[in-house]
Order: sequence, then C-alpha cells, then structure tokens
Amino acid sequence: MLQPFEEEQIEVPIPEELPLLPVRDLVIFPYMVFPIFVGRPFSIKAIEEAIENHDRYIFLALQKDKDIEEPGGDDLYQIGTVATILRMMRLDDDRIKILVQGVARGKIQELRKESDLYKVKIQVFEEKETYEENIEVEALKHSIRDLIDKAVSLGKQIIPDLLDIIKSVEEPGKLADLVASILDLKSEEAQKILEIVDPLERLRKVHDLLLKEVGLLEIQHKIRTAARESMEKDQREYFLRQQIKAIQEELGERDERQEEIEQYRKKIEESGMPEDVKKEAEKQLKRLEKMHPDSAEAGVIRTYLDWLVELPWNKRTKDKLDLKRAKKILDEDHYDLEKVKERILEYLAVQKLKKDRAIKGPILCFVGPPGVGKTSLGKSIARALGRKFVRQSLGGVRDEAEIRGHRRTYVGALPGRIIQAIKQAGTKNPVLMLDEVDKLASDFRGDPASALLEVLDPEQNKEFVDHYLGVPFDLSEVMFICTANRIDTIPRPLLDRMEVIRIPGYSEEEKLYIAKNYLIPRQLKETGLKPKYVEFTDAGLKFLIRHYTREAGVRSLERQINAVLRKIAKEIALSGKKKKYRITKSLVKKFLGAPLYMPEKEKEDEIGVVTGLAWTEVGGEILKIEATKMPGKGQLILTGSLGDVMKESAMTALSYVKSKAEEYRIDPKDFQKYDVHVHVPAGAIPKDGPSAGISIATAICSLFTQLPVRSDVAMTGEITLRGKVLPVGGLKEKILAAKRAGIKDVILPKDNKDEVMEDIPPFARRDINLIFVEHIDEVFKIAIKDFEKRIKKKRGRKKKD
Repeated sequence: MLQPFEEEQIEVPIPEELPLLPVRDLVIFPYMVFPIFVGRPFSIKAIEEAIENHDRYIFLALQKDKDIEEPGGDDLYQIGTVATILRMMRLDDDRIKILVQGVARGKIQELRKESDLYKVKIQVFEEKETYEENIEVEALKHSIRDLIDKAVSLGKQIIPDLLDIIKSVEEPGKLADLVASILDLKSEEAQKILEIVDPLERLRKVHDLLLKEVGLLEIQHKIRTAARESMEKDQREYFLRQQIKAIQEELGERDERQEEIEQYRKKIEESGMPEDVKKEAEKQLKRLEKMHPDSAEAGVIRTYLDWLVELPWNKRTKDKLDLKRAKKILDEDHYDLEKVKERILEYLAVQKLKKDRAIKGPILCFVGPPGVGKTSLGKSIARALGRKFVRQSLGGVRDEAEIRGHRRTYVGALPGRIIQAIKQAGTKNPVLMLDEVDKLASDFRGDPASALLEVLDPEQNKEFVDHYLGVPFDLSEVMFICTANRIDTIPRPLLDRMEVIRIPGYSEEEKLYIAKNYLIPRQLKETGLKPKYVEFTDAGLKFLIRHYTREAGVRSLERQINAVLRKIAKEIALSGKKKKYRITKSLVKKFLGAPLYMPEKEKEDEIGVVTGLAWTEVGGEILKIEATKMPGKGQLILTGSLGDVMKESAMTALSYVKSKAEEYRIDPKDFQKYDVHVHVPAGAIPKDGPSAGISIATAICSLFTQLPVRSDVAMTGEITLRGKVLPVGGLKEKILAAKRAGIKDVILPKDNKDEVMEDIPPFARRDINLIFVEHIDEVFKIAIKDFEKRIKKKRGRKKKD
C-alpha cells in the first residue's frame, strides 16, 4: 500500500557503496513508499547489512528475468533506486517484510558478491531542486492534474493523501515520479520511466501514459454504462409488456401476436397443402408461438411460413383443350415451326381424350440458333393452353443452390429458382421455360445441371424437395420447356430426360414472309407509324436481308427494320409533313449506309481452295479451306484454331489421298518431298467437328493433282479411311449459308437425304442443286475440274500395257 512521503525524512548522505536487493517484477520510484516481501537468503542478508552498517540505505534493481534465483550483473537493469528501509518485520515462514521509500535514482558502477551478499558501487543522479519554469512545464502540470481528477471520477482508486501531495508538488521530476507510482504499468514500462534522468522528458512520458490510461478508463466506463442501460431497457420493456398483457386480458382485447398466429393457422388450413406439409407448418407455428416476437429466429420462421402458405399446393388452371383455337394462336404468333406446333396439338389431344390430370407434363427442349423464336414460342404455347407462363434464365448459373434452394440455417436463405417460379405463377401447372440450359456452369459450389436431373424427370419430380422448404412439392403437372443454342454442352443424363425439338434457321424466303407478316407490323406499332405511310418492297427487303444481316434467326433483321422506321419517324417529326415512304434498295442504302455484308463465294477456281460448310451457334457459315505444299519431309501442318476431331479428319483425308496416289496419277514420292499445310481462315475462331473431312480431302487432292476446285461448289461430310462419306448435322443451316453466298451446287452425304428433303421446303431448295454422294471419289469428280478425264487417261494407259 502506498503511503505519503515527506521530504524532511531524508537527511543522512547516501554512501557510495550499498547492499543490493534484486526485485523480480517491481520498480520503486523515488518518493514512493511500498512494502516488499523478501525470501531469498542473499536478499535477507542485504537487508540486515543495510540496517546495521549503511544507515538503512539499500539499492533496488529490477531483474530482467524474474525466474532467475541468483542473478548476475547481466541479469539486472543497471539503473535502479536508492531506498531507505522504514520498517522491517520477520514473518513466520522465514521471510521478511520491509517498507521502503525511494530516495534517488542510481546507476550500478560495480557489482560484487561477498559472504552471501551482493554489494554495488553506485552513481547517484542528483535531482534538481529547482527547475526553470516555462509554458510547457506549466501546461504539462495542469494537464496531469486534470487527468488525475478525471481518472478518479472514472473510478480509479488513489489514496486521498497522495492525491493532495500530487496536486501540491511543483518540481517536474518529483511530480513525474509520484504520478508514475500510481499508473498501471508493466515492470518493463516502469523501468523505462525510471531510466529517464531528465525531469522534463520524464514528465512528458508520464503525461502520455496517463492520457492513455484515462482513455482506456473512458472506454470501460462507456461499455459499463451501455450494458447497464441495455439491461434496464430490456427489464423496462418486459415489465411494460406484462402490464399491457394484463390490461388487455382485463379488457377482453385480443393480443396482436395471437392474431398473427391465428391468421397463419387459417392460411395453413386454406392453402390445401398435403398432410405431411401441414404437419411441418403447424410444428413451426407452435415454435413461433413460444418465441419472443422480436427475436431473429421468429423472423426466419415467419418468412418460412409465408412461403409455405403462398405456394399453390392445390391451385391449377384448367387447360383449354380446343385444338383449332390452339393452332390458330400458334400460327398467329409464329411462322412455320410445324414440328413444335404438332407436338403441342398432340399433347392437347391426349389430354382431351384422357379427361383427367394423370397425364404428366411434357419436357421439351428447343434447340436452335439465336433469333428463331425459341423463347417467344414458350409464351405462345402457354397462351394456347390457357396456362400461366414463367421464365427462368439459367445462363451462367453455377451454384447448385440456385436450383434446389439454400438451407434455412443460412442468413438470407431463399428457395431455389424452380419454387420461386411456381410461386410467381400462382398455379402448380404453369408453362415453365428454362432458358439457356446449355450455358449452365459448375464450380466448387456444385453442378446445377445435376440438380436439374430431378426437376426434369417425370418419375422423380412428383416429390421435389427444395432445401429451403424441406418438404416435397409436386412438379409433375408443370410443362417444362428448355431452350439451348447447342446440344453438345448439355450433359448427357440431362439431355436424356428431354424431348429435343430442333428449330433450324430461316431461308431468305421465310425471312421475307416473317418480315412482312410479323416484324414490320410489330415495329410500325413500336415506332408509332401508320401502315398507310410505309410500304416495304420485296426488292428492298431482300436487299436488307442479304446485305445488312447475316444470321439464322430474324432478331438482327427486326433491329434493321426498326432502324429504317426510326429514320422515317425522324423525317416526319422534323418536317411535320406526312407522306408515303416506299422502301426500295436505294432508300435502304440511304437510311442504313453502305452494305455490311457482301457475297463470300470465290470468283475464280483455284488449286487447293475448297468451300466448306460449317454449323455455328448463330447459324450456318461457309468455310474456306486452303491447302498448299512446300519442299520438306512429308509433314502435315494444320492451322486455324482447329480442334482434335478436325485435325484427325485432316490426317484421314491425307492418308486416303496417299493410298490412291497411283490411281489419281500422283507421284508417291511427292508425299515425301513436300510438307502439306492446311489452313482454315478466321484463325482466331476455334473450329472442330468431323464435317469438314471431304472438304479437306478435296483440297489435298486438288493440291497434288494440280487441278483447280470449282468455286461454285460447297460441301460438307465426314470421311473414313476407305473414302466413305458419312452423315453430319446442321444441314439446313449449312444449305441456307451456301444459298446466301450464291453457291450453285452443294455436296451432301447420301445418308442425310431424307432428313434434308423433309426439313427444307421446296421453295428454299429453289436455285440450288443438292447433290448426295456416298464416296469421296464422287466428290472429286464433281468439285475438281477435269478430274474424271485424268482418271480415264490413267485407266486407258493400264489397258494398253
């Protein structure tokens, strides 16, 4: 316990040599009175020596490591405190308790041990009795006194007598030491203050430490006050609620909370949910009833119950089974697409004959390039059936919880997209369109495509369990329609659950009809123009289709029609005069500027250059395949961002031409003397697939026979090592691409003939000659000039021999 210090007690001069008392975790400052318990023999000896021979003076030095029992010179801090022993008392356990008072700072000059006793020669630092006063000293003293008052007001315990002494002391050094003695410091921090000899610098340091301690006291006080106020507020609210409850009971009024519970109970009864779901809802309602209404868990349960009671467990729209009406609606909204319309009418016919709800909703997948009407077709189907229509885009979805929902343990959890769509529809048998199903992704959060397996399986989706709901919901009556641009990116198990309906691109004639009957009327309405002021000529529309769009669908065509109509609207708005505009080629060019696309076909027949046909996500394209040779060692060089399958097609083609070298009058040594380089332009675009096989073979054969390839012939088909031409896909898009490019003859695999004749209407086959082949030799005879003559000459020579 600290005791007040009075300066008159120090009268005897301090000896140069004193006994040493090492202290473990305590720093005694000058002017400080403090009790010390001593137990080590050499320390007890030092106290006895001090009392007997050194006028009660002893030197106190802090140990660097408190666990060392017998410290040496390196284990002690060199600067310590000269102290005088005021009292000594022996305890029962052979320890001594002394009361010491700090006198002055001192530094160890020499340390020695003699007869179980440490003695030190010291240099005493004389404290200036007077100190030149300045503004900084005065400011520091005033600030320290104010801070001490504040610390006391915040609960710091200081002996009142010591507080009075601190307020009366004027010497900076003495004030600093007294204040340091009351601070809550670690021994290392206290030692650093003790080692500061300059009084002003020591006063600054002590001031900073006191300021920090007062700051901590303020924070602690604030925390305690806030905690106390919060407890008082909670208690006050609790008592008030209890009083309100008692008053309401006396008056016979209903509790709002009880009303909420009753409303939920009523909604559960009216929702028509299955018995097992109803049990779960009632269980959660009982939990809510027992909880505090403002708790976080109560909010989670309310949201969950809202979802349960708002889902259409037993609500469905009645299908309109009038087939003639449905056909009329489908024809009004979309041109052609006969396969899709036929499938919907078949569904309605079966539903009509069955006359019950046991029929499962079909799961269709529309596959085709952008802009052919896949998404809008879903709306038309819903309108024809008289069902609600909801759409969910799956493009870029990579989290499995997006489909199945998040568990309620997560903050902000919600059901998945399927249940959200059902709630949005308000019926359990809507037309639900899952757009861009081919663009699903997967990562560490799961594979959403795998989660769709259950949704799109009629045998499983009768009891689809969303993670958020945790109870089964019947999806078997939902009519699912998926859309995709390509099939190869859809996982095979998922594809197996869907009925794929391909929607190919449109021919020029079909686009012309769609523009006249669908796009132009819609855009006239959008731009506010009346049909009597605008007339599109066939020539003008064809020019717009050929030279300003290049697509399988009609989305870009509609944008260009809109651009033309906007120009007309601007002219009418500026001039204020309404006149009839007849849209011709020249007017299209005037409004839209220079043509964006020109015909792509080669103007001249060239050796080693073949026009191939390719299928892309946006429709068909013509593909120029070039081959050249240069002196080398018979290597095959392939460029143009080709995939593995396309590279293998090129190797197969070269191997076949090599095997027929003698028949085609090619010197076999040429294959060893020359390197063959096959390139497919637009090298930055990745290309893959086997359908360029006959095109590459034709280019290589032309290269080694030095016969040109016809520029007005395009081809597609896979080749085998025996020269057979195998079927490929995407033929309608490829044929339309050839027609756009002005190609006369298109060579196709014979196995695709029935498909082509069925998919492509007669008017689309006009002005183009489709040639179906079984063997690559037939391709060479058609596409390579004078190839047949070359073969005949070779055969004639064999007969003479």
